[in-house]
Amino acid sequence: MPNAFDYVIIGAGSAGCAIANRLSEDPNTSVCLIEAGGSHRHWSVWVPGAVLYNLVSRQRNWSFATVPQQGLNGRRGYQPRGRCLGGSSSINAMIYIRGARQDYDAWAALGNRGWGYQDVLPFFMQCEHREAGADAFHGTGGELNVAPVTTPGSINERFFAACQEFGLQPNPDFNGASQEGYGYFEVTHRHGERWSAARAYLDPIMQRPNLKIMTGALAERLLIENDTATGVRVRRGRSHHDLLAKREVILSAGAFGSPQLLLLSGIGPADKLTPHGIAQVHDLPGVGENLQDHPDYVLSYDSDLADNIGISLRGTLRLPGELLRYRRERKGILASNLAESGAFFYVDPTEPSPDIQLIFVRAVVDDHGRKLHTGHGYSLHVSVIRPKSRGRLWLNSADPSEAPAIDPAFLEDERDMDKLVAGTRLAQKLLQSKAFSDVRGKPYYASATTSEDELRADIRARADTQYHPVGTCKMGRDALAVVDDHLRVHGLRQLRVADASIMPNLISGNTNAPSIMIGEKCAHLIREEADHS
Repeated sequence: MPNAFDYVIIGAGSAGCAIANRLSEDPNTSVCLIEAGGSHRHWSVWVPGAVLYNLVSRQRNWSFATVPQQGLNGRRGYQPRGRCLGGSSSINAMIYIRGARQDYDAWAALGNRGWGYQDVLPFFMQCEHREAGADAFHGTGGELNVAPVTTPGSINERFFAACQEFGLQPNPDFNGASQEGYGYFEVTHRHGERWSAARAYLDPIMQRPNLKIMTGALAERLLIENDTATGVRVRRGRSHHDLLAKREVILSAGAFGSPQLLLLSGIGPADKLTPHGIAQVHDLPGVGENLQDHPDYVLSYDSDLADNIGISLRGTLRLPGELLRYRRERKGILASNLAESGAFFYVDPTEPSPDIQLIFVRAVVDDHGRKLHTGHGYSLHVSVIRPKSRGRLWLNSADPSEAPAIDPAFLEDERDMDKLVAGTRLAQKLLQSKAFSDVRGKPYYASATTSEDELRADIRARADTQYHPVGTCKMGRDALAVVDDHLRVHGLRQLRVADASIMPNLISGNTNAPSIMIGEKCAHLIREEADHS
């Protein structure tokens, strides 16, 4: 097996798949893509309705836990992350959201040239095949299929009626001119199947002779000589391999994996290295700092509405027909991502864009699906989408196979708690409106409480992640910046980071589409620089 390539990409997640595809388009360029997990080719990945299975299973999921969270009564949060080709795009809820225009303009205002909304929009459009068609905001012909939900549940229409009752306006495209309003999400599906980054970017090019894809390859440390990245040491089973990069190493291991590998390689602040006997190779104080994630609180109700999803005799009897329907038509409950609709609205009207996201789910999903309830129902997730709290990541040991210490610092900034309470109050009103009156059963936990103290206590007791960690290798020019606006690691040569970890601030919504955009832009920057070298 050759061990030298022009480019070595570490991590076959949303960004890494895009980079591997684009760089290997040049037949004279050799690319090696390494992934610690295995294949994405499994029914539970491809069938949208199996999303909860991979959320709770450890087969394709790192299933990380946080350190005890001060803002969550000392509880350890759950942090599922994809562990197979496609990364978290292979286990997520498939919602296609880019964030608000103002998010990217704020990145540019921090000094990150080329990252304003008009700069990144072409990369979103380039990668997209939107089934609804192209327009000023969307593209067709790209690798990533973006589709409407094929068979949405009838409960969504009641959610829309409730939104209308309280003055929210319909929005047919959350990724268009404005994010505000309510409506169906578009999803990364194709023909009723999950369309992950691996299916979009890797499956069509697996036979390229200049592309080597290695699964089951755990990156142990970067190889650094004279302030230059020359490759990576990986472990496959009991064997170790040094993969050399003649041009560049691109680190795309995600908001947890990328800073962890930098620290394991001696790149970071001494206080995160010396406790584990790791010699400092390059002092970079921001590695693992600036961790941000969306805090999420769930309101749930029982409901006997026929097409809600749940555990019951009725549901069991219905399953054979749903299996047959999915096999024949790729429609029905198994074609659903469960989280079919939602809304964006303002709690603080002085904010530059909506500051609360609602995700409506046609099932009762408790504790990430790990706590099951009999019966049927629906849930409404409430998320603060530009939180003020800032956390951090550090090593638990020098062993690359041991998970890092993850501290999102959920709700440690009281402004996040106040905003989450205010957003939840509107969400409660929506669920208690006339639109739900004939299908509303018992509420779970404090979903219907009028007590401020009871609501705040329940938020502390049950809130957790919306699965959007970012920021641990932030892009910028300040003291905590890890990469510049070309995604090059400050102070080192031939090393870039390209994934959600480079976001200086969390975007307003789901992070998969922006991570793919980051991969697209990284590949463009690399090729542009190569053309001018």
